[in-house]
Amino acid sequence: MSDSSRRFAGSMLAGGGVLALLAFWSLSYGMIELSFTNVIEILLGIQETSEYDLLIYDFRLPRLIIAALAGAGLAIAGCLFQGVSRNGLADPGLLGVNSGAGLAIVIFMFFYQGTFTGTDWSAVMVMPFFGLLGGLGSSAAIYLFSWKNNRLDPQRFLITGIAMASGFTALTLFFTLKMNPADFQAAMVWSLGSLQQANWQYIASVLPWFLLILPVAFQKSRILDLFQLEESTVKSLGISVGKEQAILLLSASALVSACVAVSGSIGFIGLIIPHIAKRLVGVHHEYVLPFAGLLGMIFLVAADFIAKNVFAPAELAVGIVISLLGVPYFIYLLANSRTD
Repeated sequence: MSDSSRRFAGSMLAGGGVLALLAFWSLSYGMIELSFTNVIEILLGIQETSEYDLLIYDFRLPRLIIAALAGAGLAIAGCLFQGVSRNGLADPGLLGVNSGAGLAIVIFMFFYQGTFTGTDWSAVMVMPFFGLLGGLGSSAAIYLFSWKNNRLDPQRFLITGIAMASGFTALTLFFTLKMNPADFQAAMVWSLGSLQQANWQYIASVLPWFLLILPVAFQKSRILDLFQLEESTVKSLGISVGKEQAILLLSASALVSACVAVSGSIGFIGLIIPHIAKRLVGVHHEYVLPFAGLLGMIFLVAADFIAKNVFAPAELAVGIVISLLGVPYFIYLLANSRTD
């Protein structure tokens, strides 16, 4: 086993332990505290206490799973965007993909207002498709505007994405202001990034996207490694650069759209996590992608734990917690990129 493989295996084992610890805290700690034994007995079906079953299976466990899935999806999508654009500051939130998907979902909520509860199977299953349309539309526009001299320009890619994100955010606010008060409040909480409405329907709606997209992303890990070379060098290896970029951008946009549909617009995970993953396991994407997914799970589960408990009984939107952690790191990355 090579040094890289050993480092990857050790990092995955350590990360898995941290995630398991966070999962236990998330399931046991809150307004009603449960012991480790209580949690294990409830999960194994040994203890049959209706109140505790309701607490775990209807509230805490679905929220934990959604946090883990969304964290992994956004982190892996961030790796794909940064790999394709060869820009370490590329992030689904900064590039406007989050905002495009969010706009489409808010439009869906606008026309569904008054009847959308988050438990309607048809509505919940359709939401990711609306997010996909918005995410793909924004990605296509950014891709076209960033095309210069028959190639994707990394700087134009980032600048165009930031501009598009601002426009989509303004349109999202316009539609939310047109909603009735109850739906307006729900839309605003969702747009800040919230897991309060997490349920098993949301999990069922997002899982198929992960099962379809993650195998494609992992299969393209070698292509992502090659994209770090000059484009002429990649073409000389017989790789269709435009085709591979389109597949990877499509995969990343679909993954982001599915996550946005169930967790709201959460930024910075796709920016921060790929850099941390590369520092710990190296730059090869066959290691970076799975480890970034694990780190994304840890990061969002931890942020959600903070959001739920620090100001209890009041609750922060998890997107706010992520932003408070992410902005300083973004400034650090920006300062480093300026000095390179």
